[in-house]
Amino acid sequence: MSPAPVIIAIDGLSGAGKTTLAIELAARLREHHKVSLFHLEDIYPGWNGLTAGIERYTSTVLAPLHRGEPAHWVSWDWKAHYDGEPRTTQPAEIVLVEGVGAAAADARHFLSAVVWADAPEQDRRSRALARDGESYEPYWDEWAAQEQEWLAADDVPAHADVRVLNLADGAAPAEVLQALQYLPAVAPALLPELAARRGLELRAERIDSAPDPARLFASLFGRSANAVWLDSSLAPDGAAAERSRFSIMADDGGPSGQSASHSSGRTEVSVGNAIVRTEGPFFRWLDGVWGRRAVRSPEDYPCEFTLGWLGYLGYELKRETGGSDVTADSPDACLLFAGRAVVLDHVERTAWLLALDGPDAGDWLETARTAVTEAASAAVADSAPAPSVPGSGSLDFTARDSEAAYKAKIKEAQHQIAEGNTYEVCLTTALTADLPAGAVDPHQAYLALRRRNPAPFASYLRFGDLTVASTSPERFLRIAADGGMRAEPIKGTRHRDADPARDAQLRQDLESSPKDRAENIMIVDLLRNDLSHFALPGSVSVSRLCAIESYATVHQMVSTVDARLRPGMPRAEAVAACFPAGSMTGAPKVSTMAILDRLEDAPRGVYSGAIGYFSLSGATDLAVAIRTLVLTDGPDGGAGLSLGVGGAITADSSPEEEYAEIQTKAFGVLSALGTEFPPG
Repeated sequence: MSPAPVIIAIDGLSGAGKTTLAIELAARLREHHKVSLFHLEDIYPGWNGLTAGIERYTSTVLAPLHRGEPAHWVSWDWKAHYDGEPRTTQPAEIVLVEGVGAAAADARHFLSAVVWADAPEQDRRSRALARDGESYEPYWDEWAAQEQEWLAADDVPAHADVRVLNLADGAAPAEVLQALQYLPAVAPALLPELAARRGLELRAERIDSAPDPARLFASLFGRSANAVWLDSSLAPDGAAAERSRFSIMADDGGPSGQSASHSSGRTEVSVGNAIVRTEGPFFRWLDGVWGRRAVRSPEDYPCEFTLGWLGYLGYELKRETGGSDVTADSPDACLLFAGRAVVLDHVERTAWLLALDGPDAGDWLETARTAVTEAASAAVADSAPAPSVPGSGSLDFTARDSEAAYKAKIKEAQHQIAEGNTYEVCLTTALTADLPAGAVDPHQAYLALRRRNPAPFASYLRFGDLTVASTSPERFLRIAADGGMRAEPIKGTRHRDADPARDAQLRQDLESSPKDRAENIMIVDLLRNDLSHFALPGSVSVSRLCAIESYATVHQMVSTVDARLRPGMPRAEAVAACFPAGSMTGAPKVSTMAILDRLEDAPRGVYSGAIGYFSLSGATDLAVAIRTLVLTDGPDGGAGLSLGVGGAITADSSPEEEYAEIQTKAFGVLSALGTEFPPG
């Protein structure tokens, strides 16, 4: 008896290309494994025998193979319409079973993974009859009716670990193989394939020019369904110079591209036309796909991003870090894996083109090179008008909490502080708007935001029907490739004033405010504790405390906390130990998050989470998702728009001043949209 094999079922309706997919997949796996392949069409007892065939297959084939024993079974003679020759399928390290019903309910407990192959309905019949037309055509309707009856009682697609749209273009086998490597029950058997995936080579080119970022993004990624622009739109000088040096643009195109979405304990990864679903915590999944150095940085390349995952982590991931389980309207995380990207160095005024080596790398580098050159020429001769937001003048936002309701929540937060349940509560609310079709162009809205309110961690994210436009000034967490860690919390805000003397007075008022300093120092202490869980003992330090930084619409109080990651520590877990940002919860974090759940009584979604990258160098740089618009397309062509705002409540907070502060924080975004904070 052999060890129990990994058994992978490839199921789908007739004509979905299951047989070809299984044969191609077996050929690829045989490079490193012993593989057995079983076709259910060999065992169905006739054209009306789908149900009986599934029963035969489960009992005489799957059961013994699962035990590591040979499977002895009787084939079906399709010409004689009767039982045929006895046959034997030998066990192997990996067994592939394919055919309609391969993943039926009675079979699933024997299976390590289920792949469901989809195909356009108009293609399935023509494919099936092209292969078996002479014998199959008279029975097509009878067989199709059996399939529909079976699926009505057994929704196999809903139980699939991997779903692939098989377009018969040759891409499906590689996409399915890559998707299977995300499944815990299969991944250990695919270590050789995983090793090959990690043997990545990075191609890089430096171009000595400064292209217009907006034009370059539109040229290279403007038509991509999933794309990310981490946009240091603030001039790279002054106090925020280090945070404002690089911009990164990427999508999930090319053979290496992938996208991932996580909601309430389930992660879906799209690999081309294949989608793989896994259950479990997000940060455990992240630890499996990121954290180890996978590529060498190019010579003289100054940025830590060497391709990898980019996107956002939503606030509701707090369920994995001590918070309660709250369901958000948007995914808890959306990331894309970029196998190609452009990095702009705003200090050196250069553009770096990055691509994982592969068949398409040369062509993409040529395309990117041309786009950079054209965008650089446009930057020199640019006389384009300022971006506008079509229809934005008619935007009407509604506040989730009225002024009276928000102030009442401030009073309740102060009651919790007086009771000793918390020291500081970062209370938030949201402004929302329902938009008719065409009311706002998301990309134009972002261009208006970045022009009105430039920030070191501005970003534009597009994940299908979800768009995020942020002008965040705040770093949540950076972990460098060498293990250096840094958090830069912001607590304390004043609006800017057109009168220089009044503006200077506001800055001085913030700098000398005992209340704002107390808020900031509480969060600094919280972050020192968060970082210490994975830091070398004695490495946690505060290199900057309560400094003032000025932006287009606000003055902010900023501190810097540094540490060094202990060697060998899992980097994804180090991110989790600090998530969500203490500047968005209050202190102590866990008990205050519970208070916030009761007070706010609504999910935050993207807002209060983090936006940034997880690089193949092992580095990450994440911003706090504040000053952030989230736009979700609706089924009727309209869209929902939301903007989260909030502030830290302490024992001596003034409800009037706190309410004025959220208006100040919203001003930069709302003014760019041509609208105002809703009254009442």
